[in-house]
Amino acid sequence: MRRILLFAVLFGLLLPVGQPLIMLEDEVSSFTGVSGIVVEISNGPIAGEAITGSNSLAFTTSGTGTLVNLSIEISDNNSDWVNLVTLTSSPWVYVWNSNSQDNGTWYMRAYGYDSEDNMTAIVESGAFTIANQIPVITSFALASAITGSGTSPTDRAWFNLSANGTLEFTWSASDDDLAYATLANVPGSGSPASDGPTTISHSWSWSPGDFGEGTWNPRLTVYDDSGLYVSSTMYIGIDRSGPSIATPNLANGVTWSDSTSVTISGLTAAGGDGGGSGIDRYEWRLSGDENWSSLGASGTGAITLPEGQQNLEFRGVDIIGNIGSIVNASIGIDTTNPSLGTWTVDELNTSRIGSASISFSASDLGSGIDLSACNIQYGFDSNGAGNVPDVTNSWLDLGTTGLSGAVGIASWTTKSHQYLALRATVVDAAGNSLTSNPAFFQVLPGLDISWVVSSVELDRLVLRPGNDQLVWINSTIRSNEAYPGSVTIELQSAPADRTADVAWTTMETRTLQGGSLLDSEEDLLWNYTVASPGQWDLRVVIDPNNIIDERDEGNNHHYLVVTGVSEQYVSVVPSFAPSLLAVVIVGFFIAFFMRQERE
Repeated sequence: MRRILLFAVLFGLLLPVGQPLIMLEDEVSSFTGVSGIVVEISNGPIAGEAITGSNSLAFTTSGTGTLVNLSIEISDNNSDWVNLVTLTSSPWVYVWNSNSQDNGTWYMRAYGYDSEDNMTAIVESGAFTIANQIPVITSFALASAITGSGTSPTDRAWFNLSANGTLEFTWSASDDDLAYATLANVPGSGSPASDGPTTISHSWSWSPGDFGEGTWNPRLTVYDDSGLYVSSTMYIGIDRSGPSIATPNLANGVTWSDSTSVTISGLTAAGGDGGGSGIDRYEWRLSGDENWSSLGASGTGAITLPEGQQNLEFRGVDIIGNIGSIVNASIGIDTTNPSLGTWTVDELNTSRIGSASISFSASDLGSGIDLSACNIQYGFDSNGAGNVPDVTNSWLDLGTTGLSGAVGIASWTTKSHQYLALRATVVDAAGNSLTSNPAFFQVLPGLDISWVVSSVELDRLVLRPGNDQLVWINSTIRSNEAYPGSVTIELQSAPADRTADVAWTTMETRTLQGGSLLDSEEDLLWNYTVASPGQWDLRVVIDPNNIIDERDEGNNHHYLVVTGVSEQYVSVVPSFAPSLLAVVIVGFFIAFFMRQERE
C-alpha cells in the first residue's frame, strides 16, 4: 500500500505544471509551457503596428532555469510558421529586416528551451502590418552637358560654365507616399532647398554665382512619409582651362631614328587636363607649319618625317575645347641600313683543340656601326640548311657584343660532319638593324686516309686468262695524321661491260693492324688473276664499310683496268688501244705461240 502511495506522489510531481494564459495590454499573448522560464518581447512589433525596414527584436527572460536557445518565428496567417532565427546565447537580440517579407498582415512568436530541455511558454506579438515601400528614383538628370553621361566617376557630365552659370537639375520618383527630395554636393557655395513637401517641382535651377573648376558628385535623396528614402548620385565637372602636356618621347628617346615613321609617347606624363574634362586630342606639327595634325586622345602613335634633323611642336586640346601651351621636341632621321660583309672562320675539323675564332665584316656610311649593339649567334646544324640550327634547336648567343669572338666547345670530335651555323645582327648608331642570312661551315673530320695515286700501278695491262697468269699491283696508302686504329682494305673487280645491277666482287681483304699508320704511310702489294677474256675493272678500297670517319671519303677508291686476252683473238678496248704495227706484231706472236702449242 505504501509503495502505491509513493508511486502516486512521484507521478503527480512529474506531471507538467500548467500555466495560465496571459494576455498583455498590448495584446501580446503567452501560451502554456513546462519550463520555469518566462520569455517576453521587450522590443518588437506589437498588435496593430505598421513597421518598415530593419527592426531590432529584443527578448527578456524571468523565472527559474537557464535558457539555452530562443526561436523566433513569423507567419502571415497565424498558422503556418516560418523560423526567422534561433538564438543560442544572451543577449536575446536579433536585427530583422522586414523587407525580406511581403507587405501585409503578419504575426510573430518566440519560444525557447531551458537547460533541462523543457520548452518555455510561447509568446506572440499579435497581428501587425509590414508596410515597406521604398521610393524608386526613375530619373535624375542635368541638362546641357557637353559630354559624358554622369553615371560614374569615369564618365562625368562636363560643363564649360562661367562662375555665374546655371545648372538645371530634374528628377522623378515613384512611391505611394512620396514626401520630398533634397540635393547635396553641388558646385558653388551652399545647397539648394528641399523640393517639397508642400510643393514638389521635380527640379532645381542652381546658380550660386561662384562656380569654380573641378568635379562634384551631386546626390539626390528622395523621402516618403513612412520615413523610407533612397539616394542617387550624379558625377559632374566644370572645366574652363586648357590642358598641359609633357615633352614627348620620340622613337623611344633615341637621338636618331632608323625609320621615317616615328612613334610618339609621353605627352600625358604632365597630368593631361589635370582635374578637368580630359584630353580630347593631342596635336603636332613641324616647326614653321601652319596646320596641326591630330594624334588622338591617347597622345601616342606614329608620324612620318623626312630624313634629317627635324624640330616639332606639340599641344593638347581638351574635351571642352580649351587649348594648352606648345611644347617643342626634335629628332634626327636616318633610314640607311648597314652593309653586310663576309665571315672569317678558322678551319673547323675534329682535330681542333680549343676555340675557333670567327668574325664578320660590315660597314655603314650613315651613322656608323654601333658595335655595342651588334651580336653574333651560332648553333650546330645537321645538313647546313634552314633558318634554325636543328642540332641545337635554337640560336645561341656568343656571349659577347660586337662582330668578332670565338666558339668554344668541350670537344670538336663530337661535331664531325655537322655544320657550324653563324648569323650576325648588325646595328648602326641610328638603330637600323640587319641580320645576316645563316652561314654554314662544316666541321670535317681531321683524319684523312687516301691512296698515293702515283704509287698505284700494274706491272702489265694485258695477260692471258688463267690461274698461272698474275698481274701485280703496287700501292701505298697515306694518312694526314698519325692514326692508331686498324684499317680494312679490299681489292675488288668487276667486268668492264657490266650493267648497273652487277656488283663489285671482293677478291682480297686485308686489315692493317692498329698502329700501322702511326708513321702515316703503308705500302701494299696485290696480285690478281684474270678469270676470263675481256676487259676487267679493278679497284682498291680503303675502309669499304665506312667505319672510319674521314675528311674525304671520295679518295678512298682507286680504279685500274686490266685485259684478259684469249688465244683466238685480241680484244681491243678503250683503255688499251695499240697502234696498227703493234697489233701486227702481237698477231705474229700469238700465231707463233699457238703453233708451238700444237706441235
